[in-house]
Amino acid sequence: MSIRARYRLARGAFVLDVDLDMAGQGITAVFGPSGSGKTTLLRLIAGLDRAPGHLEVNGEVWQDDTARHFLPTHRRALGYVFQEASLFPHLSARRNLEYGMQRVPAGARRVNMQRILDLLGIGHLLDRMPESLSGGERQRVAIGRALLTSPRVLLMDEPLSALDLARKQEILPYLERLHDELEIPILYVSHAADEVARLADHIVVLDSGRAVAQGPLADTLARLDLPIRLGDDAGVVLDARIGERDATWHLVRADFAGGTLWVRDTGLPTGRRVRIRILARDVSVALDHHERTSILNLLPGTVAAIADESHPALALVRVDVGGQPIVARVTRRSAATLGLAPGMPVWLQIKAVALIG
Repeated sequence: MSIRARYRLARGAFVLDVDLDMAGQGITAVFGPSGSGKTTLLRLIAGLDRAPGHLEVNGEVWQDDTARHFLPTHRRALGYVFQEASLFPHLSARRNLEYGMQRVPAGARRVNMQRILDLLGIGHLLDRMPESLSGGERQRVAIGRALLTSPRVLLMDEPLSALDLARKQEILPYLERLHDELEIPILYVSHAADEVARLADHIVVLDSGRAVAQGPLADTLARLDLPIRLGDDAGVVLDARIGERDATWHLVRADFAGGTLWVRDTGLPTGRRVRIRILARDVSVALDHHERTSILNLLPGTVAAIADESHPALALVRVDVGGQPIVARVTRRSAATLGLAPGMPVWLQIKAVALIG
C-alpha cells in the first residue's frame, strides 16, 4: 500500500518538483518551512489545483497524464481538513457531520457515525451551533465531517495552526486515537516539529519545492545530512514500552531497543507502548561512565557520524545505542577535545526525556 505522487508545477519563481512514494497507512507528516510547497502538494493531491504529474492512491490512479486521465476532486475518495474548521455556520454540529456522511451513498459508507463521535469525543456537541464551540471543538467536528465521507486518504493542512497551546493540547490526544484506531492513511502538513514527533510514522521533508528526505520518522529525524536544520527541535523519537514504576520518586522506566530510560510518571500503565522524544540539546557525550551525577539516564554507545551544525561553534553527533540512533549537540571544541570520531565508544548523558504518547 502506498501513495505515489509525482508533480512539477512552476508558479513564478517557485517550482514544486517532487517524486514521492509515501506510506499508504499510518500518518505521514509533510514537513518543512513556510513556502516549501506543503500546502501546494496537498492541494494537487486533492485535485483542487492541477499540474503535470501522476497520482496513485493505494492502487487507484487519480491522475495519469500519459493516459489523459484526471479524476476531479468530487470523485476522489478523500477527506480534507483545513487550517480553519470551515464548518457551515447555519448548521448544527450534527448537521455538519451528516453533510459529510450524505456525500457518500449508503452502500459505500465505511465509517460509522457513532464510532467517530466516540473517537473524537464530540457526542455531547451535536446540538450546538459552530459559533458556540471552542476552536478545538470546531476542529474536532471538522475532522469528524471529513472522516464521515469514508475517505481512502485524509489530508490535514496544519489543522492545529489556528489554535492556542491549550486547544492544541486538547486536540492532540484525539488525533492520536485516530492514528491508533482507524486504518485510513493521513497526510499531515505541519511546520511544527513537536506535532510531527508526537503523531507521525513517516515523514516527507520539503525545502524550496523539493523533497530533500522521506522515510520512517525515527530514521529520518536521526539523519545529520538534511539541509533543513531544526535548531532546538533537532533530536530523535524512539518507540518504547513502560516497564517498571518507581512510586517513591514518581518515575517510570521506559524500555526501548537500545536500553532503558527513566522518565516522569504520567500515570500510564506498565506494558503500555509509548513514544519518547530526546532533543539533541539535552544530550551530552562522555568518554567514561560517571555515576556521581544528577543525570539518571546514562547509555553506552558508539559514534556513528559527526556533522557541523548551522552555527560554526556547534556540531551534531549521532550515536548508535543498541541499534537505535540518538543525536547529541556539542560544541566543536568539545568534539575536538574528546577526539570524537566514528567508531569510537562513548557514554551519553541524557538530561531530559519527553514522553509524548
